[in-house]
Amino acid sequence: MTTDHPDTEGAPVGRRLVLGMLGLGAGGLVAAPYVQRGIEAFLGAASDKDPTGLTGLLPNGGGFRYYSVATSVPRKNEQDYRLTVNGLVDRPTTYTLDTLSALPQTRVVRDVQCVTGWRVPETPFSGVRLSLLLDAAGVGPGAKAVRFTCFDGTYSESLTLQQARRDDVLVCLRMQDEPVSHAHGGPVRLYVAPMYFYKSAKWLSGITVTSEVRPGYWEERGYDVDAWVGGSNGRSDTPTV
Repeated sequence: MTTDHPDTEGAPVGRRLVLGMLGLGAGGLVAAPYVQRGIEAFLGAASDKDPTGLTGLLPNGGGFRYYSVATSVPRKNEQDYRLTVNGLVDRPTTYTLDTLSALPQTRVVRDVQCVTGWRVPETPFSGVRLSLLLDAAGVGPGAKAVRFTCFDGTYSESLTLQQARRDDVLVCLRMQDEPVSHAHGGPVRLYVAPMYFYKSAKWLSGITVTSEVRPGYWEERGYDVDAWVGGSNGRSDTPTV
């Protein structure tokens, strides 16, 4: 999750489409996994063309909502995706999807908790441990934090260096045992398992090692910088660890 403000680009979603999506949410059609995936894909595509924000209010088969802080987000693939690691490092590096895929992969299964209240239990995420990328780059003296930027051109996040080195902080290529979709922040997104989902930046394109924590997009708008599930933002949710 990145925001409470849905995309505003594209043609309006008609009344019939919205009512149809409400019917899907109420009809209990998610008994079969393939139906669940179909609903997720449908709502994800619809959200890209919904200036009303209604699709962001609807649960889908997986329980997720589709959010973006940008009016539109470009799509990236194997040919044009790049992830840069720079800042206070000895060896700045640029990764492609192929080079990220060739690195050791870690799979983490935890609940996803949004700070707005919804929760998706036992969600698998797979990817490269962020600590591995930091070690490969060689973190320099004076480094205390990591800043994340995204190819939507707007969103950002930060972690302390200690938080970033946790084993359950991943640069993800897979979510729910499928390649990360565009709607879920693909082809590569961040996953910070023990924190509220706004810390898990979508459409990840930059990892910058810094001398201090710089508040991210939502921290600048009042959310907690240290966003531990159940221990921040005035909420008492069950931790996701």
